[in-house]
Amino acid sequence: MKRGQLAFLTGTHIVNDLYQGAVPALLPFLMSQRHYSYTAVSGIALAASGLSSVVQPLFGLLVDRRHRGWLIPAGFLTAAAGITGAAMADSYPLTWLCAALAGIGIAAYHPPATNQARAAGGQSQRAMSLFSVGGTLGASLAPALVTLVVGSYGLNGSWLLAVPALATALLWAAQGRWQRYRGHTPATAATNRAAAASTHRDDWRAFGRLVATTVAWSVPYVTVTSMLALHIQRDLHGSTGLGAAALTLLTLAGAAGTLLGGWLGDRHGRMTPIRTGYLLAVPALAAVAFAPSVGVAVTGAVAFGLAMFLPFAPQVTLAQDYLPTRPGTASGLTLGLAMSVGGLAAPALGRLADAHGLRTVLALVLGVLVLALGCSLRLRDRVLPEPAPERLPEPEPGTERPEGDPAGPAGAPAAGGAVPGGR
Repeated sequence: MKRGQLAFLTGTHIVNDLYQGAVPALLPFLMSQRHYSYTAVSGIALAASGLSSVVQPLFGLLVDRRHRGWLIPAGFLTAAAGITGAAMADSYPLTWLCAALAGIGIAAYHPPATNQARAAGGQSQRAMSLFSVGGTLGASLAPALVTLVVGSYGLNGSWLLAVPALATALLWAAQGRWQRYRGHTPATAATNRAAAASTHRDDWRAFGRLVATTVAWSVPYVTVTSMLALHIQRDLHGSTGLGAAALTLLTLAGAAGTLLGGWLGDRHGRMTPIRTGYLLAVPALAAVAFAPSVGVAVTGAVAFGLAMFLPFAPQVTLAQDYLPTRPGTASGLTLGLAMSVGGLAAPALGRLADAHGLRTVLALVLGVLVLALGCSLRLRDRVLPEPAPERLPEPEPGTERPEGDPAGPAGAPAAGGAVPGGR
């Protein structure tokens, strides 16, 4: 595991998904200050999340054909510009377009970043969980940051939300020059595909079952994150601060669930956290939907966040092992799809909430989560061998190896089995 590279990628994931979490955090302010309806704010969620789910697989295809690491900083910078524009726009159409721009940026980031994280972590589920938890932490920080900025300076002061992306982009440029100075050359997607295709084929049928599971995961998750704060404020008569706190606790619990899922996956196999997560998520969501008080709703939200993210990192690595020759496409259709496709159902669910209330919507998505549980029970594991470490040519007899040669005596690989192309 290349800990330094993985830590830096995790930091960029925090920043990128900060802007994904900013969308539901902005909705109460847009409703109160611009008087948008449930249907209107659901349309904004569709622009950011639904469009992202459509275009993210396309970015995955691009990354599979050629290494495009520049999409990582371009993605979170575009997301920051979109969120800032949506908060400062003076009309609903412009707000919608800016939210769509943010969704495109979020989509562009995930496939190349996930591929680099998998290369840095190898077969470790904990490595992928560490990268994944960066996104969860970013989303958990978003409600507090949005409330602080918009609550203090209003929607017109939301340009401050772009500061994390700008600072991270500068760090990205600096580390890029440092890695080139050290001779770092990223492995290309074409090289990885050729190595995987030589021994394993893509299992599209198993991958289809996993996609169905992530779709059924996404609808309840996106719905709860979009409507939890409103549910606490309007149905349970809690304050705006309590609504924001509940959303933050949900995403923090998701971060803990992501780390726990990676640990369980390494110790007991990927299927254990996947199936356990869905089994626990169903009663947790029921507690949120039918809560008689704010305390019960917040407790259910915490349990829901923990349970829903137990399967998260194992599902990403499982998808890449189902499609070993197309890792970018696999991550685009799982990591991005899981976080985004629920937005496609947002307008219809928003109209249902306008007509029948939020409890009805939460009860409906509870049924979708039961379908996700059923799909998860049909998944089967697939473990691929880790790629062999790269070796330098053997020296001529009587000559010494150059300093820094990663091969040991008699051409033995260096300890740790580093993934080719990483440092």
